[in-house]
Amino acid sequence: MKEQAYRPLLLDELMNELDIDNEQKKMFKQILDEMEKDGQIMRNRHQRYGIPEKMGYMTGTLIGHWKGYGFVDSEHPEISSVYIPPNMMKGALHQDFVLVKVRYEPTEEYKAEGEIVRILRRGMVEVVGTYEKSKKHGFCVPDDQRFHADIFIPGKQNLKASNGHKIVCKITSWPENRRNPEGKIIEVLGDPRQPETDMKAIIKKHQLSEVFPKKVLKEAESTPQTITDKEIEQRRDLRNLRMFTIDGADAKDLDDAVSIEKLKGDMYRLGVHIADVSQYVRSGSSLDKEAHKRATSVYLVDRVLPMLPPQLSNGICSLNPQVDRLALSVLMDINQEGKVIHHDIVESVIRTDARMVYDDVSDIVENKDETLMEKYRELTEDFFTMKDLSLILRSKREERGAIDFDFPESKVVLDDKGYPVDIVPEERRTANRMIEEFMLVCNETVAEHFYWLKHPFIYRVHEDPDPEKMMRFNQFIFHFGYTLKGKQSEVHPKTLQLLLKEVEDKKEGKVINTMMLRSLKKARYTTDPLGHYGLAASYYSHFTSPIRRYPDLAIHRIIKNHLNSKKQIEESEDQKITSRLEETARHASEMERSAEEAERESVDLKKAIFMSERIGQEFYGLISSVTSFGIFIELENSVEGLVRLSDMDDDYYQYDPDHLKLTGERTKKTYTIGDEVKVRIDDVNLMQREINFSLIEEGLM
Repeated sequence: MKEQAYRPLLLDELMNELDIDNEQKKMFKQILDEMEKDGQIMRNRHQRYGIPEKMGYMTGTLIGHWKGYGFVDSEHPEISSVYIPPNMMKGALHQDFVLVKVRYEPTEEYKAEGEIVRILRRGMVEVVGTYEKSKKHGFCVPDDQRFHADIFIPGKQNLKASNGHKIVCKITSWPENRRNPEGKIIEVLGDPRQPETDMKAIIKKHQLSEVFPKKVLKEAESTPQTITDKEIEQRRDLRNLRMFTIDGADAKDLDDAVSIEKLKGDMYRLGVHIADVSQYVRSGSSLDKEAHKRATSVYLVDRVLPMLPPQLSNGICSLNPQVDRLALSVLMDINQEGKVIHHDIVESVIRTDARMVYDDVSDIVENKDETLMEKYRELTEDFFTMKDLSLILRSKREERGAIDFDFPESKVVLDDKGYPVDIVPEERRTANRMIEEFMLVCNETVAEHFYWLKHPFIYRVHEDPDPEKMMRFNQFIFHFGYTLKGKQSEVHPKTLQLLLKEVEDKKEGKVINTMMLRSLKKARYTTDPLGHYGLAASYYSHFTSPIRRYPDLAIHRIIKNHLNSKKQIEESEDQKITSRLEETARHASEMERSAEEAERESVDLKKAIFMSERIGQEFYGLISSVTSFGIFIELENSVEGLVRLSDMDDDYYQYDPDHLKLTGERTKKTYTIGDEVKVRIDDVNLMQREINFSLIEEGLM
């Protein structure tokens, strides 16, 4: 069907073309139906089959809006997003996979517009929301505003839920003829004022798993916690090599260790040693299936939902000090220019000397802390050598154009009951940057190694930005006095890197960082070596965190199969492996996005609760964004809130979209990005995680 000469064919014509006999007709029709449901092909009203894009249609996932319209995100080569007006939704809801007819092509000013022709697959069957009770029935008001329809719940289906409680509702009939969807309550989560209830709601909303199935736990518990002599004999013994882990103070799953040696001719030998998780999580096992399903560990503000049970992640797979562990080691000889001259990828047995934390190593290499240097005197020289090498590697990345977004991060501090008591800044110090550089060069080395082997592989890719988005970004920064050099259709990452350096200490720096990030595509996993734009790398992978990312675990299996394989893989087998890996890559990319959303929501929730206890208090903050409906203010503690234009009643303010500025008609007072202002917290909407401010006075900067 993808061939240029193909024209839409009837079922019998397709069977004739493919030499399929009548005995196989039923099976063939089932295959076509499945492909149609997946959006790979479509059948028109004349019952002819073809590719949607060649028949004037496209498929994609609907992103709803609380006002009733939506956008369909697609992998169409020319149209990435289509606006769907409310009267063209045809009963489709947020996350549904749909077939769309494009009615108006995109222009410079407007997105493409279309109508939903068919709902191929429903997205959200279970919805988390708040129960609104009446005498004989009730409604589930979804937490996710993008699911724009309330769900009608008959009286007998309410599980005796109380009014205002958080619930999980299963949809039993879908909307038609302007009627709401109908459902039944399958779980009552409880009172939303309790911290545990809202966190449960976030977990359920994103379909994450808190507990492991019994079968998986049983398999994990039966995993040996020691290493046999036979396993050691089959590996390179690196136990005499001095190495250590460097992680956060509260980390329990230590999956990477590092070692360093100075060689002749100003060369470094960097060792990155990663826990050999694949030795214990066998392909096809219950552990493996559950890990694949989860695809990633999820780090919520008050808990971790791990990809693997703690018996593995904190036990035999964790590189704890002074115990033997199985690993995959990458040993790289790196010169003064940061180039990897030679590398070895080996199955190893290791024994780490110490479990270091970022702050201690940073205090040693930044401040030469005498107490810590004495405590770790056998390792101190290695720390300084690693610092030197990390600066060389960083310089090389910068030289080729890697983009480094350095957004300030914060951490919400909770008490033992889960209530937020403080919001503190989290610093990215020297030790953090050292480990980051070592993991980056290791991931690149592994990816390039398998690229040249032409072996099926999972790459971490970041594709070139969309020229139209780059053009809009260039228009945006022009109003601040900046411009992107060269063609908008081929913006080199070096150009963006130089812009970030130029705005580093400017008041508009953060908003330009944010808008640049939004203008770039999202990184994802795929079997195609498409390169990594943000890192300015031709080949990149995720190899260094198999405890918490499934693609890394899959890559470990690829490496071990290659190291232990005696025969060349045939092309047909190659294609089968690639097909399986592509499915793994697609699923992992989807779960990564879901995990990021859940993590962000959990932080926003706790920040909103923290600020709800401070209504009426006054703070200084910086204007982070100016819109037609108000100004967003970011406080020193990283909390962001809105001053609505309708509440700015000391004057009538005109919005200037070109310069992102509000100007008072009478007073000529202006508000623009980066201005310091004083605000009072007026109210907090915990349901929507919204914080509303009112202006007190301008700050004195």
